[in-house]
Amino acid sequence: MVKKSVVEEAEQIHLAIELINLGARLQMLEAQTTLSRERLIKLYKELRGVSPPKGMLPFSTDWFLTWQPNIHASMFLNIYDFLVEYADVQGIHAVMKAYRIYLEQAGKSRDEEPVLSLTRAWTLVRFIDSKMLKLAPCTCCGGKFVVNNYDLNENYQCGICHVPSRAGKTKQAKEAQLMSASSAA
Repeated sequence: MVKKSVVEEAEQIHLAIELINLGARLQMLEAQTTLSRERLIKLYKELRGVSPPKGMLPFSTDWFLTWQPNIHASMFLNIYDFLVEYADVQGIHAVMKAYRIYLEQAGKSRDEEPVLSLTRAWTLVRFIDSKMLKLAPCTCCGGKFVVNNYDLNENYQCGICHVPSRAGKTKQAKEAQLMSASSAA
């Protein structure tokens, strides 16, 4: 018979609560805690008042390479790397701390959805650890940005220094549509 430690279980519950409050998906909770799926679902419902969202986790590196997500993913990953290197924080705790700092720096309020979710941030770290993505310096500004590990990145220019022609167009179109709708009313 395996002895369960009450303290270890309490630590796992506390970790799950922190992750749920930061927006973790059920699959991430299962991977990072030793709690059962049923227990995690109960905890999620108790904290959020709804069942956890269903569906697959992000599985492609492509999302992290598009213009706006790349800037946010790069900001998060630079924070994460700094914490791992200089603050002696590892694993999921480093991801959570880096994500909290990212949210502060991105200037997101509680009612706004951040560009980078905690689950995507965690997935990004997994992609980096598996050598699918890496950080590469921009030849213009010197900042480090997320790039595909297997692309040629010798003369890389980031999405801030070399803004794509369509960058931000959808947001501008939505704002123009809202303005015309409000002036028509």
